[in-house]
Amino acid sequence: VQLQASGGGLAQPGGYLTLSCSIADGTSSVLPKAWFRQAPGKEREFVGATTWNGESTRYADSVKERFSILRDNTRNTVKLQMNNLQLEDTAVYFCAADASKTTVLMTLSTWYDYWGQGTLVTVSS
Repeated sequence: VQLQASGGGLAQPGGYLTLSCSIADGTSSVLPKAWFRQAPGKEREFVGATTWNGESTRYADSVKERFSILRDNTRNTVKLQMNNLQLEDTAVYFCAADASKTTVLMTLSTWYDYWGQGTLVTVSS
């Protein structure tokens, strides 16, 4: 199972980007539902997660009020809408997935079984 992430790029401070993640081969039992990021020289950190049905979400404090995670059950995709981007948002962003339909929001990377290849987001003036 391969996750396919897209939408990264260059943005100015205060700008916006939308990341998308889907299953490359269309496997419907694997559910993309979370985003993590890794800045240069830092460990991978949680950004946001949603439940399999998209009804609940959770965000890292650093992105709360600026980022939104949206899950489309019909297309089995997850998006990360990033607004008011800041320099410190520069990182490689990874989408994560598992096959669980738990309603508990998982913020630990070790929970997820499947990962995308990462898409680079650079915030610079």
